[in-house]
This record gives sequence, structure tokens and C-alpha cells, in this order.
Amino acid sequence: MSDRPEPSPRSAFHWFCPVTTRWNDNDVYGHVNNVIYYLWFDTAVNRFLGENGLFEMGGSEPIGIVAETGCRYFESVSFPENIEVGLALARLGRSSVEYRIGIFREGGKRVVAEGRFVHVYVDRESRRPVAIPHRFRQVFEQELAER
Repeated sequence: MSDRPEPSPRSAFHWFCPVTTRWNDNDVYGHVNNVIYYLWFDTAVNRFLGENGLFEMGGSEPIGIVAETGCRYFESVSFPENIEVGLALARLGRSSVEYRIGIFREGGKRVVAEGRFVHVYVDRESRRPVAIPHRFRQVFEQELAER
């Protein structure tokens, strides 16, 4: 019996955005290099924040600083595949939010990779942790929590 977790289903994620692979995402082994997945994580989280009025380039207060990331790979993808990135709320703390992130082939039923991404909210000037503002908390709970 394997201790390896099973890939999560699409239904475990609540917000999605499309991402197109690029030629230079592939590595010498013919699949998307692992570092690209982290770019997709960052892109999806910031797109979610921007679409929900929680991120303004150069002007957001407070700001989210990445404190931790991780990824488990189940299948490889390669250019020219289209993918979708799904987000869900894993944990909402006083000053931090942890996202569950799923990478799917376009229309896929199960993740090909699954990760976590932790933002700690800090004051823009002092870089000290601050409480997540109420309006941020409402968006996280409304848009990313299980429905």
C-alpha cells in the first residue's frame, strides 16, 4: 500500500484561471520544468487578488509576502498544452492565508500537480505582520472556501 496521496479532483478547487504553456517552459527532458509551476502559482494567486480588488501593483496595503510554497507532481505537462490553475482556501489565519493550488490539463478532472502557497500579510513599510483586513477575509471565505 502506497503512502503517496491521490491527485485531487477538480471539485476540490473553487476558482480557476487559464494559463498557456510556452515553448521555453519545456526543459531538456521535454516537459514543463518544475520552476514554471511556481510561476503559475504566483500568477494565479495574484490574478485572483487583482480580480477581487485585493491587489494593486505598487499600492496595496497591506501586502502579501510569500512565506512558504510546495508542490507535488503527479503527471508531467509540456508545451503546447493549455492548463488551468485552481485555487481553494486551505487555511485562514490572523495574518496569513494558505492556498491549495491545483494544476489541471484544460478540462481535466484531476490535478497533474498540487501545491500550497502561503501569504503572510505585512505592513508595506515596516514589513511586520498585520491582521488580514476584514474585506480580504470576506473575499477569501466567499470565493475560495468550500461551497
